[in-house]
Amino acid sequence: MRSSSYSVMPARALRSLCVLALTAGLATTAPAARAETAAPTLADKPYMGWTSWSMQSSKYPGLNPKGDYSYLTEANVIKQADAMAKKLRSSGYEYINIDAGWWRDWSWKPRFDEYARQQADPQRFPSGMKAVADRIHAQGLKAGIYLPVGLEKEAYNDGKSPIWNAEGCTTADIVHDDLRTTNGWDSAYKLDFTNPCAQKYIDSQARLFADWGYDFLKLDGVGPGSFKSGDNYDNVPDVAAWQKAIATAGRPIHLELSWSLDYGHVEDWKKYSNGWRIDTDVECYCNTLVSWENSVDDRWDDTPAWTDHAGPGGWNDLDSLNVGNGEMDGLTKAERQSYATLWAIAKSPFYTGDDLTRLDSYGLSLLTNREVIAINQGDTPPARPVTASDPQQVWAAENPNGTYTVALFNLSDAPASVTANWSTLGFKGKAAVRDVWNRESLGTHTDKITQALPAHGSRLFTVTPRGTALAWTGYEAEAGTLSGNASVADCSACSDGRKVGNLYGGGKLTVNDVVVAKAGTYQIKVAYISGDSRSVAVSANGGGAVSHKFASTGDWSTVNSVHVPVKLKAGANTLTFDSGSSGYAPDIDRIDVQK
Repeated sequence: MRSSSYSVMPARALRSLCVLALTAGLATTAPAARAETAAPTLADKPYMGWTSWSMQSSKYPGLNPKGDYSYLTEANVIKQADAMAKKLRSSGYEYINIDAGWWRDWSWKPRFDEYARQQADPQRFPSGMKAVADRIHAQGLKAGIYLPVGLEKEAYNDGKSPIWNAEGCTTADIVHDDLRTTNGWDSAYKLDFTNPCAQKYIDSQARLFADWGYDFLKLDGVGPGSFKSGDNYDNVPDVAAWQKAIATAGRPIHLELSWSLDYGHVEDWKKYSNGWRIDTDVECYCNTLVSWENSVDDRWDDTPAWTDHAGPGGWNDLDSLNVGNGEMDGLTKAERQSYATLWAIAKSPFYTGDDLTRLDSYGLSLLTNREVIAINQGDTPPARPVTASDPQQVWAAENPNGTYTVALFNLSDAPASVTANWSTLGFKGKAAVRDVWNRESLGTHTDKITQALPAHGSRLFTVTPRGTALAWTGYEAEAGTLSGNASVADCSACSDGRKVGNLYGGGKLTVNDVVVAKAGTYQIKVAYISGDSRSVAVSANGGGAVSHKFASTGDWSTVNSVHVPVKLKAGANTLTFDSGSSGYAPDIDRIDVQK
């Protein structure tokens, strides 16, 4: 849910050449500091709530009667808070998050206070932001607010605006001399944190939100990410400054970052924030809230690389979950369930942008299913693909109690059967299966479970093993036969310190003497590295090759594994991984075949 582009450019003026350095003994006019209070643990589990942006951004009839983004009003926010308290609070939903535009009028003209801080537009929020937070809190809920990263251009005021609680500091002091721009829309001047005045500006914003009573801040347009890169768009110092400011603001505030954050800085996002958007907006900016192709289905490709980085304190944010309003959502029932299934098993924050006053019965059942919410909110780890990222996929996670969360997805545009083989979970034999969405036992299944799924459909199971663990035989890729451009390279993350790469333009890897006791279809486990999503054709014994897509591992130094099916004969076999004449395949670390 990113906000719209900001296009107003203020006049530029010369900055003061003399910058007053702040010191520990800086005089202030601020009130006395508040007493320290122990902060509760933030983001110990993915947050649950509601956001205004999905309806703000939609062209659905009647949502934005005064022009683009005009849905955002005090009256609408309070209406959604009331509906959440009545329908969803008992299921764990608690945040009411106000998105972009609360300080802008219907024509998108902004308002700022004398200290260059955003100020509520009186037409949208006539009671002011504190009163709105108070109303939200009165319902037993938490209040969220929004800012773009940087100093908005319109707030610069020729560098003359003073910074609250920072004697001698003005907006001229907190940005660079050349007024370089930043964020996903270039709508703000980049803050210069070599000058202590910049931190003071962030401190003043955090203190204002804390005084108003806000519990959550979405910081948007953050880079590297938001489709921007380079020094001007390195907002890691901004995020660090916000974490520091929140720590002394006097109120715990959850810090969420947006959008399409750069994987290369994942350790920074984890260090300084409580959540990070890994992808572009899920909204379609069309006459519904979302559509399958734009861009719900992107998440199946883009989520796997981030899986290992989610956990208490910070979560991978897949964006809003708009499955509650039927026609307004723009999805089939099967798509709505698949959407909710992925969000649940990926441990994404569970927040919706739907009109909570108009939830249909099916949507309400999706948003309040106790067993699904327990997967998202409990101690189960995030799931990852255990099969290749083909149209039919299986995702799974091993839970602390020895069970598995298993999801089957048919992402194709036609009905298809999808099979979860227990071998991809590491065991064989029998297992008890529970249908999570329907909350019913499906009895015992041996070695696998197969389901016929509609287009874009899914099933979600809890699988309890009753069989035995599998033993595997490993084969290092670098021990195989290479042809074309394929070559061996060092790899510190790989099992034997090396991998096979340069699989492009006809490059091939053939793994020899893969021995199995009996003929059959085997789910071979392929450990690979790929900084982007790539495909490779896999064949056995010179037979017909099948192309499989492997999701990105995030970079070229991280190893992930998936399973692909191959038919093997009893005895020795060869397995070939072929990039094709014009394709690029992932680097291969090793393969494992069950004994």
